[in-house]
Amino acid sequence: MSKPGTPPPSNTLLLRRQLAELTKHPVEGFSAGLVDENNLYEWEILIIGPPDTLYEGGFFKARLTFPSEFPLLPPTMRFITPMWHPNIYSDGTVCVSILHKPGHDEYGYEDAGERWMPVHTVESILLSVISLLSSDTPNTDSPANVDAAKEVRTDMAAYKKKVRRLVRRSAEEAFD
Repeated sequence: MSKPGTPPPSNTLLLRRQLAELTKHPVEGFSAGLVDENNLYEWEILIIGPPDTLYEGGFFKARLTFPSEFPLLPPTMRFITPMWHPNIYSDGTVCVSILHKPGHDEYGYEDAGERWMPVHTVESILLSVISLLSSDTPNTDSPANVDAAKEVRTDMAAYKKKVRRLVRRSAEEAFD
């Protein structure tokens, strides 16, 4: 039995297994590792901008933070590298369906099947985020970043220019 406030060993085992799998069999487009070897609940992520997208050539650092209730509840993902996207809050927090708590969406934008399920893995989360960055037309229906969504709808050229600038900066900083 674990001490109060100590996460159950089953989720540390699950996280350890997922990390080992990603280390042994890397997935194209991202890398994942621990921020601190003594903490399985905080991962550092590097997403490589997907080819043939606005984000191509970029290197985007992010953090995945797992709750002690994982896998019953989803982790949160926050980009450390500055991002400009309708579905990424200005503080870098990613807003994708599979990172939303399981169950009914009170706002009616998502089906329960699109939200977090314990079968999701770090790989499925990161592939979902890469898919988000790969979309030619970002979802502006329920934006996390209202200003970016407005720019996508009213001035796509300015939006693309801002993203390209961030991509260049991310590539320069990746090799500093």
